[in-house]
Amino acid sequence: MEILVNESLAQSKTGQSTKKYLLPFILVTGLFFLWGMAHNLDSILIPHLKKACNLTNSQSALVDTSVFLAYFIMAIPSGFLLKRFGYKHCIIIGLLVFASGAYLFVPAANNLSYEIFLLALFIIGCGLAILETTANPYAAVLGSPATAGRRLNLAASFNGLAAMVAPIVGANFILSGKEYSKDALAAMQETERLHYFMDEASSVKLPYVILGTVLLLVAIAFLFVKLPEVGQQPEHVEKSNFFSVWKYRNLSLGVVAQFFYVGAQVCITSFFIRMAQQGANVDEKTAGYYLGIYGFLFMLGRFVGTFLLRFLSSRKLLILFTAFALLLCLVAILGEGMSVVYALGSIGFFMSIMFPTIFALGIEGLGDQTKTASSWLIMSIVGGAILPYGMGSLIDYAGDSIQIGYIVPLVCFVVVLAYGWRGRSVRY
Repeated sequence: MEILVNESLAQSKTGQSTKKYLLPFILVTGLFFLWGMAHNLDSILIPHLKKACNLTNSQSALVDTSVFLAYFIMAIPSGFLLKRFGYKHCIIIGLLVFASGAYLFVPAANNLSYEIFLLALFIIGCGLAILETTANPYAAVLGSPATAGRRLNLAASFNGLAAMVAPIVGANFILSGKEYSKDALAAMQETERLHYFMDEASSVKLPYVILGTVLLLVAIAFLFVKLPEVGQQPEHVEKSNFFSVWKYRNLSLGVVAQFFYVGAQVCITSFFIRMAQQGANVDEKTAGYYLGIYGFLFMLGRFVGTFLLRFLSSRKLLILFTAFALLLCLVAILGEGMSVVYALGSIGFFMSIMFPTIFALGIEGLGDQTKTASSWLIMSIVGGAILPYGMGSLIDYAGDSIQIGYIVPLVCFVVVLAYGWRGRSVRY
Protein backbone atom coordinates (compact mmCIF):
# COMPACT_ATOMS: atom_id res chain seq x y z
CA MET A 1 0.00 0.00 0.00
CA GLU A 2 2.83 2.38 0.90
CA ILE A 3 4.32 1.85 -2.54
CA LEU A 4 0.97 2.62 -4.19
CA VAL A 5 0.48 5.75 -2.10
CA ASN A 6 3.97 7.02 -2.86
CA GLU A 7 3.54 6.23 -6.54
CA SER A 8 0.15 7.88 -6.83
CA LEU A 9 1.36 10.88 -4.86
CA ALA A 10 4.15 11.46 -7.29
CA GLN A 11 5.72 14.88 -7.61
CA SER A 12 3.16 17.44 -8.77
CA LYS A 13 3.63 19.70 -11.74
CA THR A 14 4.57 22.57 -9.43
CA GLY A 15 7.62 20.61 -8.33
CA GLN A 16 6.47 20.03 -4.74
CA SER A 17 7.59 16.80 -3.07
CA THR A 18 5.31 13.90 -2.18
CA LYS A 19 6.01 14.36 1.54
CA LYS A 20 3.92 17.52 1.52
CA TYR A 21 0.88 15.59 0.30
CA LEU A 22 1.23 12.24 2.08
CA LEU A 23 -0.27 13.17 5.48
CA PRO A 24 -3.17 15.20 3.99
CA PHE A 25 -3.95 12.32 1.66
CA ILE A 26 -3.99 9.83 4.55
CA LEU A 27 -6.38 12.08 6.49
CA VAL A 28 -8.66 12.54 3.48
CA THR A 29 -8.66 8.77 2.84
CA GLY A 30 -9.87 8.32 6.41
CA LEU A 31 -12.91 10.45 5.53
CA PHE A 32 -13.90 7.94 2.84
CA PHE A 33 -13.97 5.23 5.51
CA LEU A 34 -15.97 7.38 7.96
CA TRP A 35 -18.78 8.26 5.57
CA GLY A 36 -18.81 4.63 4.41
CA MET A 37 -19.43 3.61 8.02
CA ALA A 38 -22.33 6.06 8.31
CA HIS A 39 -24.01 4.82 5.13
CA ASN A 40 -23.62 1.14 5.90
CA LEU A 41 -24.83 1.46 9.48
CA ASP A 42 -28.14 2.63 8.01
CA SER A 43 -28.74 -0.94 6.83
CA ILE A 44 -28.54 -2.01 10.48
CA LEU A 45 -30.65 0.89 11.72
CA ILE A 46 -33.62 0.16 9.47
CA PRO A 47 -34.57 -3.26 10.91
CA HIS A 48 -33.42 -2.19 14.39
CA LEU A 49 -35.50 0.99 14.60
CA LYS A 50 -38.42 -0.87 13.07
CA LYS A 51 -38.42 -2.98 16.25
CA ALA A 52 -37.50 -0.24 18.72
CA CYS A 53 -40.09 2.25 17.47
CA ASN A 54 -42.69 -0.33 16.37
CA LEU A 55 -42.77 0.84 12.73
CA THR A 56 -44.19 -0.34 9.44
CA ASN A 57 -41.77 -1.21 6.62
CA SER A 58 -42.44 2.05 4.80
CA GLN A 59 -41.88 4.05 7.98
CA SER A 60 -38.57 2.28 8.64
CA ALA A 61 -37.42 3.15 5.10
CA LEU A 62 -37.57 6.85 6.06
CA VAL A 63 -34.07 6.29 7.46
CA ASP A 64 -32.83 6.24 3.85
CA THR A 65 -35.14 9.08 2.86
CA SER A 66 -33.71 11.34 5.56
CA VAL A 67 -30.09 10.74 4.59
CA PHE A 68 -30.41 10.87 0.81
CA LEU A 69 -32.83 13.78 0.82
CA ALA A 70 -30.13 15.70 2.69
CA TYR A 71 -27.69 14.87 -0.12
CA PHE A 72 -30.12 16.22 -2.69
CA ILE A 73 -30.77 19.42 -0.76
CA MET A 74 -27.11 20.04 0.11
CA ALA A 75 -25.58 19.21 -3.30
CA ILE A 76 -25.50 22.81 -4.54
CA PRO A 77 -24.96 24.55 -1.15
CA SER A 78 -21.94 22.29 -0.55
CA GLY A 79 -20.38 23.58 -3.75
CA PHE A 80 -20.89 27.17 -2.62
CA LEU A 81 -19.33 26.37 0.78
CA LEU A 82 -16.31 24.86 -0.94
CA LYS A 83 -15.80 27.97 -3.07
CA ARG A 84 -16.24 30.26 -0.07
CA PHE A 85 -14.18 28.50 2.61
CA GLY A 86 -11.83 26.14 0.76
CA TYR A 87 -10.97 22.49 1.26
CA LYS A 88 -9.70 22.51 4.87
CA HIS A 89 -12.49 24.53 6.44
CA CYS A 90 -15.20 22.69 4.49
CA ILE A 91 -13.86 19.35 5.70
CA ILE A 92 -13.97 20.61 9.29
CA ILE A 93 -17.52 21.97 8.80
CA GLY A 94 -18.65 18.64 7.35
CA LEU A 95 -17.11 16.69 10.23
CA LEU A 96 -18.75 18.92 12.85
CA VAL A 97 -22.17 18.65 11.21
CA PHE A 98 -21.71 14.87 10.90
CA ALA A 99 -20.72 14.63 14.62
CA SER A 100 -23.69 16.73 15.77
CA GLY A 101 -26.06 14.35 14.02
CA ALA A 102 -24.35 11.34 15.64
CA TYR A 103 -24.65 12.85 19.13
CA LEU A 104 -28.33 13.56 18.51
CA PHE A 105 -28.90 9.79 18.65
CA VAL A 106 -28.66 10.04 22.46
CA PRO A 107 -31.77 12.22 23.04
CA ALA A 108 -33.55 10.32 20.26
CA ALA A 109 -33.00 7.04 22.10
CA ASN A 110 -33.76 8.51 25.54
CA ASN A 111 -37.10 9.84 24.31
CA LEU A 112 -37.81 6.85 22.03
CA SER A 113 -38.54 9.41 19.32
CA TYR A 114 -38.35 8.25 15.70
CA GLU A 115 -38.76 11.85 14.60
CA ILE A 116 -35.56 12.85 16.41
CA PHE A 117 -33.77 9.84 14.90
CA LEU A 118 -34.82 11.04 11.44
CA LEU A 119 -33.65 14.58 12.23
CA ALA A 120 -30.31 13.17 13.39
CA LEU A 121 -29.97 11.17 10.18
CA PHE A 122 -30.85 14.21 8.06
CA ILE A 123 -28.13 16.23 9.82
CA ILE A 124 -25.66 13.37 9.29
CA GLY A 125 -26.62 13.37 5.60
CA CYS A 126 -25.91 17.10 5.37
CA GLY A 127 -22.47 16.57 6.89
CA LEU A 128 -21.76 13.69 4.52
CA ALA A 129 -22.78 15.78 1.50
CA ILE A 130 -20.32 18.50 2.51
CA LEU A 131 -17.54 15.96 3.11
CA GLU A 132 -18.04 14.13 -0.17
CA THR A 133 -18.26 17.35 -2.17
CA THR A 134 -14.95 18.44 -0.64
CA ALA A 135 -12.91 15.26 -0.15
CA ASN A 136 -13.32 13.82 -3.66
CA PRO A 137 -11.84 16.79 -5.53
CA TYR A 138 -9.23 17.39 -2.81
CA ALA A 139 -7.95 13.81 -3.10
CA ALA A 140 -7.77 14.35 -6.86
CA VAL A 141 -5.60 17.48 -6.65
CA LEU A 142 -3.20 16.24 -3.94
CA GLY A 143 -0.47 15.42 -6.41
CA SER A 144 0.09 14.95 -10.09
CA PRO A 145 -2.99 15.14 -12.33
CA ALA A 146 -1.70 12.03 -14.11
CA THR A 147 -2.28 9.91 -11.00
CA ALA A 148 -5.50 11.55 -9.79
CA GLY A 149 -7.64 8.57 -10.80
CA ARG A 150 -5.38 6.17 -8.95
CA ARG A 151 -5.56 8.26 -5.80
CA LEU A 152 -9.35 8.36 -5.94
CA ASN A 153 -9.56 4.60 -6.47
CA LEU A 154 -7.24 4.01 -3.51
CA ALA A 155 -9.30 6.31 -1.28
CA ALA A 156 -12.58 4.75 -2.47
CA SER A 157 -11.33 1.29 -1.52
CA PHE A 158 -11.57 2.36 2.12
CA ASN A 159 -15.20 3.27 1.50
CA GLY A 160 -15.66 -0.31 0.34
CA LEU A 161 -13.87 -1.54 3.47
CA ALA A 162 -16.48 0.28 5.57
CA ALA A 163 -19.23 -1.62 3.73
CA MET A 164 -17.78 -4.78 5.26
CA VAL A 165 -16.90 -3.42 8.72
CA ALA A 166 -20.10 -1.44 9.50
CA PRO A 167 -22.54 -4.40 9.41
CA ILE A 168 -20.24 -6.44 11.67
CA VAL A 169 -20.01 -3.56 14.15
CA GLY A 170 -23.77 -3.04 13.99
CA ALA A 171 -24.53 -6.73 14.45
CA ASN A 172 -22.36 -6.87 17.59
CA PHE A 173 -23.21 -3.55 19.25
CA ILE A 174 -26.68 -2.56 17.99
CA LEU A 175 -28.68 -5.67 17.15
CA SER A 176 -29.88 -7.50 20.25
CA GLY A 177 -31.13 -10.68 18.64
CA LYS A 178 -34.46 -10.25 20.48
CA GLU A 179 -37.62 -9.94 18.45
CA TYR A 180 -41.24 -10.50 19.40
CA SER A 181 -44.27 -11.04 17.22
CA LYS A 182 -47.18 -8.61 17.26
CA ASP A 183 -49.18 -11.06 19.35
CA ALA A 184 -46.34 -11.44 21.86
CA LEU A 185 -45.98 -7.67 22.18
CA ALA A 186 -49.72 -7.27 22.65
CA ALA A 187 -49.67 -9.86 25.43
CA MET A 188 -46.99 -7.97 27.39
CA GLN A 189 -47.82 -5.54 30.16
CA GLU A 190 -47.37 -1.91 29.19
CA THR A 191 -44.30 -1.41 31.40
CA GLU A 192 -42.64 -4.59 30.08
CA ARG A 193 -43.31 -3.60 26.47
CA LEU A 194 -41.96 -0.06 27.02
CA HIS A 195 -38.87 -1.48 28.72
CA TYR A 196 -38.22 -3.69 25.66
CA PHE A 197 -38.55 -0.74 23.27
CA MET A 198 -36.27 1.46 25.43
CA ASP A 199 -33.60 -1.26 25.64
CA GLU A 200 -33.64 -1.67 21.86
CA ALA A 201 -33.40 2.07 21.25
CA SER A 202 -30.61 2.54 23.82
CA SER A 203 -28.25 0.13 22.06
CA VAL A 204 -27.54 2.72 19.36
CA LYS A 205 -26.24 5.32 21.82
CA LEU A 206 -22.75 3.97 22.49
CA PRO A 207 -21.78 3.28 18.85
CA TYR A 208 -22.94 6.72 17.71
CA VAL A 209 -21.35 8.53 20.67
CA ILE A 210 -18.07 6.81 19.80
CA LEU A 211 -18.54 7.73 16.14
CA GLY A 212 -19.27 11.37 17.04
CA THR A 213 -16.19 11.53 19.27
CA VAL A 214 -13.97 10.08 16.54
CA LEU A 215 -15.34 12.70 14.16
CA LEU A 216 -14.52 15.50 16.59
CA LEU A 217 -10.97 14.18 17.03
CA VAL A 218 -10.52 13.99 13.26
CA ALA A 219 -11.86 17.57 12.95
CA ILE A 220 -9.29 18.71 15.54
CA ALA A 221 -6.56 16.91 13.60
CA PHE A 222 -7.55 18.77 10.42
CA LEU A 223 -7.64 22.03 12.38
CA PHE A 224 -4.05 21.73 13.55
CA VAL A 225 -2.49 19.93 10.59
CA LYS A 226 -1.25 22.28 7.94
CA LEU A 227 -2.86 21.32 4.66
CA PRO A 228 -1.20 22.42 1.44
CA GLU A 229 -2.95 25.15 -0.49
CA VAL A 230 -3.35 23.45 -3.84
CA GLY A 231 -3.68 26.08 -6.49
CA GLN A 232 -5.89 25.58 -9.50
CA GLN A 233 -6.17 27.44 -12.74
CA PRO A 234 -9.15 29.78 -13.06
CA GLU A 235 -12.02 27.82 -14.50
CA HIS A 236 -14.13 28.76 -17.46
CA VAL A 237 -17.48 30.03 -16.26
CA GLU A 238 -20.14 28.38 -18.29
CA LYS A 239 -22.91 30.62 -19.49
CA SER A 240 -25.19 27.87 -20.67
CA ASN A 241 -28.36 27.11 -18.79
CA PHE A 242 -28.22 24.47 -16.06
CA PHE A 243 -30.77 22.40 -17.98
CA SER A 244 -29.07 22.68 -21.37
CA VAL A 245 -26.94 19.55 -20.81
CA TRP A 246 -30.08 17.45 -20.97
CA LYS A 247 -29.84 17.60 -24.75
CA TYR A 248 -27.05 15.02 -24.47
CA ARG A 249 -28.66 11.62 -24.41
CA ASN A 250 -25.84 9.85 -22.58
CA LEU A 251 -26.19 12.40 -19.75
CA SER A 252 -29.99 12.60 -19.55
CA LEU A 253 -30.37 8.82 -19.64
CA GLY A 254 -27.39 8.53 -17.29
CA VAL A 255 -29.16 10.66 -14.67
CA VAL A 256 -32.17 8.34 -14.90
CA ALA A 257 -29.96 5.25 -14.68
CA GLN A 258 -28.06 6.64 -11.69
CA PHE A 259 -31.34 7.46 -9.93
CA PHE A 260 -32.46 3.85 -10.28
CA TYR A 261 -29.04 2.36 -9.50
CA VAL A 262 -28.72 4.23 -6.20
CA GLY A 263 -32.30 3.30 -5.39
CA ALA A 264 -31.53 -0.36 -6.11
CA GLN A 265 -28.39 -0.40 -3.96
CA VAL A 266 -30.14 1.20 -1.00
CA CYS A 267 -33.16 -1.11 -1.38
CA ILE A 268 -30.93 -4.21 -1.46
CA THR A 269 -29.05 -3.31 1.72
CA SER A 270 -31.90 -1.68 3.64
CA PHE A 271 -34.04 -4.80 3.65
CA PHE A 272 -31.18 -7.33 3.53
CA ILE A 273 -31.44 -8.35 7.19
CA ARG A 274 -35.20 -8.77 7.18
CA MET A 275 -34.99 -10.64 3.85
CA ALA A 276 -32.46 -13.06 5.36
CA GLN A 277 -34.67 -13.52 8.42
CA GLN A 278 -37.83 -14.12 6.43
CA GLY A 279 -36.40 -15.96 3.42
CA ALA A 280 -33.75 -18.11 5.12
CA ASN A 281 -35.01 -18.11 8.71
CA VAL A 282 -31.74 -16.84 10.22
CA ASP A 283 -31.59 -14.63 13.30
CA GLU A 284 -30.87 -10.91 12.93
CA LYS A 285 -27.29 -11.10 14.23
CA THR A 286 -26.37 -13.82 11.76
CA ALA A 287 -28.09 -11.79 9.04
CA GLY A 288 -25.92 -8.83 10.05
CA TYR A 289 -22.79 -10.92 9.52
CA TYR A 290 -24.03 -11.96 6.08
CA LEU A 291 -24.50 -8.29 5.31
CA GLY A 292 -20.82 -7.87 6.19
CA ILE A 293 -19.98 -10.55 3.61
CA TYR A 294 -22.06 -8.58 1.11
CA GLY A 295 -19.83 -5.57 1.90
CA PHE A 296 -16.69 -7.64 1.34
CA LEU A 297 -17.98 -8.79 -2.06
CA PHE A 298 -18.88 -5.19 -2.92
CA MET A 299 -15.29 -4.13 -2.17
CA LEU A 300 -13.88 -7.12 -4.09
CA GLY A 301 -16.06 -6.29 -7.08
CA ARG A 302 -14.45 -2.86 -7.38
CA PHE A 303 -10.99 -4.37 -7.69
CA VAL A 304 -12.11 -7.08 -10.12
CA GLY A 305 -14.08 -4.57 -12.16
CA THR A 306 -11.06 -2.27 -12.40
CA PHE A 307 -8.99 -5.21 -13.65
CA LEU A 308 -11.62 -6.23 -16.23
CA LEU A 309 -11.65 -2.71 -17.67
CA ARG A 310 -8.30 -3.58 -19.23
CA PHE A 311 -10.15 -5.98 -21.53
CA LEU A 312 -13.72 -4.65 -21.71
CA SER A 313 -15.18 -1.22 -22.39
CA SER A 314 -17.01 0.51 -19.53
CA ARG A 315 -20.34 0.02 -21.29
CA LYS A 316 -19.81 -3.72 -21.89
CA LEU A 317 -18.76 -4.19 -18.26
CA LEU A 318 -21.87 -2.35 -17.09
CA ILE A 319 -24.09 -4.56 -19.26
CA LEU A 320 -22.38 -7.73 -18.05
CA PHE A 321 -22.48 -6.91 -14.34
CA THR A 322 -26.05 -5.58 -14.47
CA ALA A 323 -27.28 -8.70 -16.23
CA PHE A 324 -25.83 -10.87 -13.44
CA ALA A 325 -27.30 -8.58 -10.76
CA LEU A 326 -30.71 -8.83 -12.41
CA LEU A 327 -30.57 -12.65 -12.51
CA LEU A 328 -29.48 -12.82 -8.87
CA CYS A 329 -32.33 -10.52 -7.88
CA LEU A 330 -34.73 -12.95 -9.56
CA VAL A 331 -33.20 -15.78 -7.51
CA ALA A 332 -33.74 -13.73 -4.33
CA ILE A 333 -37.40 -13.18 -5.23
CA LEU A 334 -38.20 -16.74 -6.32
CA GLY A 335 -35.73 -18.76 -4.24
CA GLU A 336 -36.00 -20.36 -0.84
CA GLY A 337 -33.72 -20.85 2.13
CA MET A 338 -30.06 -19.85 2.04
CA SER A 339 -30.13 -19.41 -1.74
CA VAL A 340 -31.90 -16.10 -1.04
CA VAL A 341 -29.05 -14.89 1.20
CA TYR A 342 -26.35 -16.08 -1.19
CA ALA A 343 -28.06 -14.31 -4.10
CA LEU A 344 -28.37 -11.02 -2.21
CA GLY A 345 -24.76 -11.18 -1.05
CA SER A 346 -23.53 -11.84 -4.57
CA ILE A 347 -25.46 -8.87 -5.94
CA GLY A 348 -23.03 -6.66 -3.98
CA PHE A 349 -20.17 -7.87 -6.17
CA PHE A 350 -21.95 -6.96 -9.38
CA MET A 351 -23.35 -3.62 -8.15
CA SER A 352 -19.90 -2.39 -7.12
CA ILE A 353 -18.90 -0.88 -10.47
CA MET A 354 -22.27 0.63 -11.40
CA PHE A 355 -22.10 4.06 -9.80
CA PRO A 356 -18.64 5.10 -11.11
CA THR A 357 -19.29 3.49 -14.50
CA ILE A 358 -22.63 5.23 -15.04
CA PHE A 359 -21.03 8.47 -13.84
CA ALA A 360 -18.14 8.17 -16.33
CA LEU A 361 -20.45 7.27 -19.23
CA GLY A 362 -22.81 10.11 -18.36
CA ILE A 363 -20.14 12.82 -18.64
CA GLU A 364 -18.30 11.24 -21.56
CA GLY A 365 -17.46 13.74 -24.29
CA LEU A 366 -19.17 16.74 -22.66
CA GLY A 367 -16.09 18.97 -22.45
CA ASP A 368 -16.83 22.34 -20.82
CA GLN A 369 -20.23 21.12 -19.67
CA THR A 370 -18.78 18.26 -17.61
CA LYS A 371 -19.20 20.05 -14.27
CA THR A 372 -22.85 20.85 -14.89
CA ALA A 373 -23.42 17.25 -15.95
CA SER A 374 -21.65 16.03 -12.80
CA SER A 375 -24.01 18.10 -10.64
CA TRP A 376 -26.99 16.38 -12.20
CA LEU A 377 -25.47 12.93 -11.65
CA ILE A 378 -24.77 13.71 -7.97
CA MET A 379 -28.31 15.02 -7.47
CA SER A 380 -29.70 11.81 -8.98
CA ILE A 381 -28.76 9.92 -5.80
CA VAL A 382 -32.10 11.15 -4.47
CA GLY A 383 -33.25 7.77 -5.81
CA GLY A 384 -31.93 6.42 -2.52
CA ALA A 385 -34.48 8.59 -0.71
CA ILE A 386 -37.52 7.70 -2.82
CA LEU A 387 -37.32 4.09 -4.01
CA PRO A 388 -36.70 2.37 -0.63
CA TYR A 389 -39.83 4.06 0.72
CA GLY A 390 -41.71 2.69 -2.29
CA MET A 391 -40.28 -0.75 -1.59
CA GLY A 392 -41.35 -0.55 2.05
CA SER A 393 -44.85 0.46 1.00
CA LEU A 394 -45.03 -2.47 -1.42
CA ILE A 395 -43.92 -4.86 1.34
CA ASP A 396 -46.63 -3.53 3.66
CA TYR A 397 -49.22 -3.83 0.88
CA ALA A 398 -48.13 -7.43 0.18
CA GLY A 399 -48.69 -8.47 3.79
CA ASP A 400 -45.09 -8.06 4.97
CA SER A 401 -43.64 -10.15 2.13
CA ILE A 402 -40.03 -8.94 1.82
CA GLN A 403 -39.41 -11.07 -1.28
CA ILE A 404 -42.22 -9.33 -3.17
CA GLY A 405 -40.61 -6.00 -2.28
CA TYR A 406 -37.45 -6.96 -4.15
CA ILE A 407 -39.37 -6.44 -7.38
CA VAL A 408 -38.40 -2.76 -6.91
CA PRO A 409 -34.60 -3.29 -7.26
CA LEU A 410 -35.31 -5.80 -10.04
CA VAL A 411 -37.04 -3.06 -12.06
CA CYS A 412 -34.15 -0.72 -11.23
CA PHE A 413 -31.64 -3.18 -12.74
CA VAL A 414 -33.78 -3.40 -15.88
CA VAL A 415 -33.48 0.39 -16.25
CA VAL A 416 -29.70 0.30 -15.72
CA LEU A 417 -29.35 -2.54 -18.24
CA ALA A 418 -31.38 -0.54 -20.77
CA TYR A 419 -29.00 2.39 -20.26
CA GLY A 420 -26.07 0.10 -20.98
CA TRP A 421 -27.67 -0.92 -24.27
CA ARG A 422 -29.26 2.34 -25.40
CA GLY A 423 -27.52 5.29 -23.75
CA ARG A 424 -24.63 5.29 -26.17
CA SER A 425 -22.46 8.20 -27.27
CA VAL A 426 -23.05 11.94 -27.08
CA ARG A 427 -26.20 12.78 -28.99
CA TYR A 428 -28.55 15.72 -29.21
